Amino acid sequence: MFDFGSYIDLPLIWGLLIATAVFVYVLLDGFDLGVGILFPFAPSDKCRSRMMNSIAPFWDGNETWLVLGGGGLFAAFPVAYAIIMPALYLPVIFMLLGLIFRGVAFEFRFKTTEEKRWIWDTSFHFGSLIAALMQGIILGNFVQGIEVTGRSFSGGPLDWANGFSLLTGLALVFGYALLGSTWLIMKTEDVTQKWARRVSKYVLVFVAAFMGLVSVCMPFIDARIFEIWFSFPNILLLSPIPVLTFLCFVMIARDLNTDREYRPFLLSVGLFLLGYIGLGVGMYPWIVPFEFTIWQAAATSTSQSLLLVGTVLFLPLILGYTAFCFYTFRGKSSHEAMY
Repeated sequence: MFDFGSYIDLPLIWGLLIATAVFVYVLLDGFDLGVGILFPFAPSDKCRSRMMNSIAPFWDGNETWLVLGGGGLFAAFPVAYAIIMPALYLPVIFMLLGLIFRGVAFEFRFKTTEEKRWIWDTSFHFGSLIAALMQGIILGNFVQGIEVTGRSFSGGPLDWANGFSLLTGLALVFGYALLGSTWLIMKTEDVTQKWARRVSKYVLVFVAAFMGLVSVCMPFIDARIFEIWFSFPNILLLSPIPVLTFLCFVMIARDLNTDREYRPFLLSVGLFLLGYIGLGVGMYPWIVPFEFTIWQAAATSTSQSLLLVGTVLFLPLILGYTAFCFYTFRGKSSHEAMY
């Protein structure tokens, strides 16, 4: 069998593929989880119908990227998968239960009677909230590292419930809420859009506060992260990340006081991208911080080569379907039950 590993750095490519899949999932599922988080606070039932219709064509395809990230980790980095999953079984299970509840709510809310609609509204909200919180907790535990002995997780079943992970969990909840509210500015109009604009202003303050707290805490988690960010000349080379992040916050705040509909959402995406790049800079090259690098945890080159062939074939199809879906369902959503 032809072995790509003789010519290219397969662990690095797979690390980039998994990181990209996770970011695309966070971006695409982030705004619809954000809509679910904001769902009970909408001014009317008609507004809630508009909110759900705005994401109904997109939500069920987003988990594809979650599967690619998790499946890629299992197949391309089995050592990392065998360590990370036992450490995070409970938050992963809670996240999946949240995603199941919100998925069921989509199907039943449009079919139920008005008297029982509150059941599915509640399921949609708490499913979204729990999924977002658990994703942030998983991120926090990944960033601060997992207790490892040899090639196995050696911590306790509740090690994931710690202060920093709860901080990142709440940060992601508010981050998703910002994506959701700016998405609604873009996809709705009239009362719903005005409400979403007000909510965005409120949520933006919390996102700035949590992003600042996480950014301050991260360099002190491990001396290597501190060295990456504050050694010379890295401090100069990486300075555009916080500068651009600050500019994004300023521009979003200004745009929320205007009639702009698209730019607040695009700038919110920019905030997530800059935060993700900053996280990647601090974590590279670790896939089990701070125990195994992507090269130490990688599967054999022949396995990664075979997986890469399938990914190269199917990834353009997934991207094409996603783009076609967003193009087909462009424009404003209504309150009518068309799902």
